[in-house]
Amino acid sequence: MTTTTQRKPGMATAWLFGLWLAFAALLPHPAAAQSATQGLTEADKQQIKDYKLNEDVFGRLMAATKEARTQGIRSQATPDPTKVHNLDDLAAQAMSGDARIAPLIKKYGFSPREFMLANIALMNAAIVVQSRSDPAVAKAIDQSKVNMANVTFYESHQAKIAALMGGGQ
Repeated sequence: MTTTTQRKPGMATAWLFGLWLAFAALLPHPAAAQSATQGLTEADKQQIKDYKLNEDVFGRLMAATKEARTQGIRSQATPDPTKVHNLDDLAAQAMSGDARIAPLIKKYGFSPREFMLANIALMNAAIVVQSRSDPAVAKAIDQSKVNMANVTFYESHQAKIAALMGGGQ
């Protein structure tokens, strides 16, 4: 994934950036999360694809991320792929890393499952955008799982995401 700062990370870094991108402080490290999401059910994968990013969700994700930084919440431990059989398992592992995470996301109107859906949908869109300038990433993209509306949404918010990633508000 890349931002308007023109980073060109490798696939593992791309996954990390994607999960961290919106709310890294709250989610597991991406390389592990990637393998964990591969264990999701087809229904969960379809729900991720169908999830529609919008201004409300994005605004709440941004606010939660800023507050997580303020509270000093850091990236969570790598999820154990042997314990991830669905999206709820992945969300439970992400929430268990710091007792402050669940109340924080609830404050911004997310259930753990929706929080994971929103983050993964945003990350997937970011990976598609990165793939346009990174052939290695492009080869790894399953086009049947791409939600182009979310890609367009991500592209229209890249400056805000880059500012957040750079520590700006």
